[in-house]
Amino acid sequence: MLGAIGLDEAQESTYRALVAVGAGEVPDLAHRLALPEADTERALRRLERHGLAAQSSARAGRWVAAPPGVALGALLTQQRHELEQAEMAAALLAEEYRSEAAEPAVHDLVEVVTGASAVAHRFLQLQLGASSEVCALVTGRPNVVAGRDNEAEERAAARGVTYRVVIEREVLALPAGISELAAALGREERVRVVEKVPTKLVVADRTLAMVPLTGRGAEPSALVVHASGLFESLMGLFEAVWREALPLRLGEGGGVAEEPGRGPDATDLQVLSLLLAGMTDASVAKQLELGLRTVQRRVKGLMELAGVTTRLQLGWHAYERGWVARDRPGGDGRGGARTAGSGPPRLA
Repeated sequence: MLGAIGLDEAQESTYRALVAVGAGEVPDLAHRLALPEADTERALRRLERHGLAAQSSARAGRWVAAPPGVALGALLTQQRHELEQAEMAAALLAEEYRSEAAEPAVHDLVEVVTGASAVAHRFLQLQLGASSEVCALVTGRPNVVAGRDNEAEERAAARGVTYRVVIEREVLALPAGISELAAALGREERVRVVEKVPTKLVVADRTLAMVPLTGRGAEPSALVVHASGLFESLMGLFEAVWREALPLRLGEGGGVAEEPGRGPDATDLQVLSLLLAGMTDASVAKQLELGLRTVQRRVKGLMELAGVTTRLQLGWHAYERGWVARDRPGGDGRGGARTAGSGPPRLA
């Protein structure tokens, strides 16, 4: 816990032991810590340099612990000051970078990373640098980055970073696939599954994306894409796959289970059918004996389920998903009936 102020495990243990006894000699402390006396004395010397311990002036060879509230408080204040200085330096560098590249050239929007070590390191940086959300598409064919870095995810999650991850079904058959997914779900990550994902992809904070460039047999390389039209396409790809995927949840005994896909219920389909027939929201509400707000709420829910923002898009989605009949022989133009080849419906 005290590693942030520069203490290793042996030094922290020595300080804790010294605090527990108040004062002690090297042999006694070494026995308490189960460490060689040389290692114990070395740790005490390091604590002395940090101002956490001192040799007793009244008794030679005896060490005394400095009060934690004073000594640790001073070290923490120093660490905060150094962090503030580093943040100021980072802000100045960022401002200098922005002023030099107010209108970045095309080559500044993408970055090619080559080599297994470099790709793995950049992947780690994306996660550790995220402040709000990480989105990922994960294949069942680990190459440079085998699956997902659990340690990086744990550290990011501890900072409040949320994860949305889509895996392809093959991941469930990997040796550690189930255990890693159970750990991710235990960290409250949102994980979904599809039969196949189109490509590996990692997106950090909706500003930076990383995709592989080479396949098997070639030197590993990846493309890091900054905010741009290409980035928006990659983000759109993720959202499209996310909408189609089935959620995973923790099952009994800590296993992983798929949740059934959510679709429109019978009332939703009635509302859709009447709207596609050209009826207004008010007419649909009267016909189905529902409140107007209930109809509008159901339409909004259908749009969210379909991942669309307009009623026209919802009509196309309902047509493609089979939520509405494409061919109803004998239709007279009322009640949502359509003839073959008439194309997708439109909502009022």
